[in-house]
Amino acid sequence: METEKLWNSNYIKVWCANFMIFFSFMLLTPLLPLYLSETFQTDKHVIGIVLSGYTIMALITRAFSGFIVDSFPRKIVLLVSYFLFFLFFSGYIIAGSLLFFAIVRTFHGAPFGATTVANSTVAIDVLPPSRRAEGIGYYGLSNNLATAISPTVALWIFNATHNYDILFATAFIVGAIGFTINATIKLPKKELIRNKQPISLDRFFLLKGWSEALCMVCYAFSYGVISTYVAIYGKEELGITSGTGFFFMLLAIGLILSRLVGGRTLKKGRILENASIGCVISLFGYLLFAALHNPFGYYGAALIIGLGNGHMWPAFQNMFINLGTNNQRGTANSSLLVSWDVGIGIGIMVGGFLAEYFGYHSAFWCAWIINITGVAGFFLYVRRSYQKNKLW
Repeated sequence: METEKLWNSNYIKVWCANFMIFFSFMLLTPLLPLYLSETFQTDKHVIGIVLSGYTIMALITRAFSGFIVDSFPRKIVLLVSYFLFFLFFSGYIIAGSLLFFAIVRTFHGAPFGATTVANSTVAIDVLPPSRRAEGIGYYGLSNNLATAISPTVALWIFNATHNYDILFATAFIVGAIGFTINATIKLPKKELIRNKQPISLDRFFLLKGWSEALCMVCYAFSYGVISTYVAIYGKEELGITSGTGFFFMLLAIGLILSRLVGGRTLKKGRILENASIGCVISLFGYLLFAALHNPFGYYGAALIIGLGNGHMWPAFQNMFINLGTNNQRGTANSSLLVSWDVGIGIGIMVGGFLAEYFGYHSAFWCAWIINITGVAGFFLYVRRSYQKNKLW
């Protein structure tokens, strides 16, 4: 009965381009705290401030990206933002001071925020309606594969060369490849909604998804703390000097496995079931990381968090999409990503402050407390609210 093709050529291209976005992004992310510490002798608090600027700028940009993607030709928006995204990697190479690096890193968040919104919205456009929920789940596999491979490649390159500029140049090249792939996408012409509706807050943020957004902030807070400080924590307290790549590989393996299983359940429309399972599994992962200060807790938490987030993320993306109209796809995507950015940014700053003045363990316990707050909110309110307000 089901004849529509999921893996059509345009979907494959968007999928691959998204892989390139996150490969180049994750190539640098795990090593940037070490880079700042070794190159500019910055303390943990300053590292948190410098790195959070990227997320804050992405947040600000994403707040408007949904409206822009919904109001202007999506391919043009995608290509312009993608071009700027990969171009900014060259700025890291020429940054000779902490201030210059902080400026480049902060402003790089703008094209990253716009590109991720535009790319994910185009992915939804090229999916057949009957395979959309399933396709959204598989789309995230591109992120997960990049997360699995990129940190390991980054550590291999750095251990072989001890040269951060080579990492920055590699990220630039990978981003350029992704831009080239997206330039070949063919999108059907669609009627734009520009000037047909009055400008309102709901054009920039999906108001019906406010409770889902608050949950995502809590989940992202936890992830921001763990993912940012995992490398420097492992090196300083556990003596793990080359295991960060393996941490992210286990995280991605969990993400991939749960995406594959979750893709089948999403295909059957069991969105809330996926979200519920994912939230609970992730919660146990963060607890393990905070409670066990040894390699078992370090690596075991990575796999468990990956399994949980792999169920939770595509389910929440489907929830946001189902709460909006067809003309709000960009807004729905940007609302989800804005929520994630807010949590990541706050997590990086708060985590850096706690790690500097109270130690890493206080930061990781704070991450777990915020996560359990989001899980409680989901079960006590969000599930019921979504059932009431969903359109699809």
